Amino acid sequence: MRSDPNSSLAERVRLAAREIYPEVVGLRREIHRHPELSYKEFRTTALIVKYLESLGIIPEPGLLETGVLAIIRGSGTPAGGQKRTVALRADIDALPVQEENSTAYCSEEPGSMHACGHDMHSAMLLGAARVLSGMRDELQGDVLLIFQPAEEKAPGGAKPMIDAGLFEKYRPSAIFAQHCFPSVPTGSIALCKGSFMAAADELYITVHGQGGHASAPHRTRDPILASAHIITALQHLVSRVAPPHEPAVLSIASINGGFATNVIPGKVSMTGTMRTMNEELRSLLHERLERTVRQVADAFDVEAEIEIRTGYPVLCNDPGMTDFAWDAGKEYLGDGNVLRSEPLMTAEDFAYYLRECPGSFWQIGTGTGDPLPGNNLHSPTFNPDEATLETGVGLMSFLALRFLSVMP
Repeated sequence: MRSDPNSSLAERVRLAAREIYPEVVGLRREIHRHPELSYKEFRTTALIVKYLESLGIIPEPGLLETGVLAIIRGSGTPAGGQKRTVALRADIDALPVQEENSTAYCSEEPGSMHACGHDMHSAMLLGAARVLSGMRDELQGDVLLIFQPAEEKAPGGAKPMIDAGLFEKYRPSAIFAQHCFPSVPTGSIALCKGSFMAAADELYITVHGQGGHASAPHRTRDPILASAHIITALQHLVSRVAPPHEPAVLSIASINGGFATNVIPGKVSMTGTMRTMNEELRSLLHERLERTVRQVADAFDVEAEIEIRTGYPVLCNDPGMTDFAWDAGKEYLGDGNVLRSEPLMTAEDFAYYLRECPGSFWQIGTGTGDPLPGNNLHSPTFNPDEATLETGVGLMSFLALRFLSVMP
């Protein structure tokens, strides 16, 4: 990649990202064709290793069975004389979703799809690896590349990597990542200081009653009726327990019980999710949820089992690092393409990294001026704008270069 040494750093990075854009599109499409579910990303891991090695970047010993760690070692001289490390992360797993798009690069794996943009994230970080490896002389420190498995399935891949010694071994000064969002225009990013994404807990409720003939419900202990009242009762937790100024969501997303029109079943199972932005409220809702389920069940003479699987914590962006990403984003993308985001009730295991290391996580836009119906995250018709790849490659590269040159 040729560049004019007299042009600005942002201009040189833009040129480099533009030159490799077709290659990054090819990487994204190859990953998209072969999605792999959480903890099973063996082919994707091999692809990442092969590409990094082609750039002369030798992956580090793995901390988990899948995923890749690698370091790009800069040869520039730090202004303060002491080298630092900045970490860039992408997630690599797919979702158990059957793709319904008709592109030439649709998923070839039945029941599995990159419906959350992790193929885009992986390709963008691979592209940034190429840009940065070609600019080692300007890198005044090291860049730790984290290709993380299993973001989509609790307990996730971030915490096991941390528990395996990620930060003790590599000690990055900061960590950054981005996530595709079709609600943000292509070419733009959206950032939020402080609490940005919610803590997410999984709910599993089983109601046991006494089945029987539907014509004689008085001779049964009806778990369907009890379950309906449990669902209704749980809604008061958000409206009457959570303070009005505290975001909280509780949704029962599945209910299963019964198999015939004239048979009252003996058991009903339900699953759902609870999202909060405050750990104190999270604990309170756990306690009140369990109490509510059991008390309603008792009123209908049935038994209820409830399991709350604690998921990812609140994702809290470091204010200073978010300010840095904001300024770097404006320098690279232009003032009008760096937006403020409201807090979101989605969840991300990047939250674990931010508990250990200052950093920031932002939305990178994949939205078009004329959005197609169903072009949403986790949808079987999610189809992000691939022009985002050039934006993401350049932004991650520029941010790493700027961080290592200007941050104290």
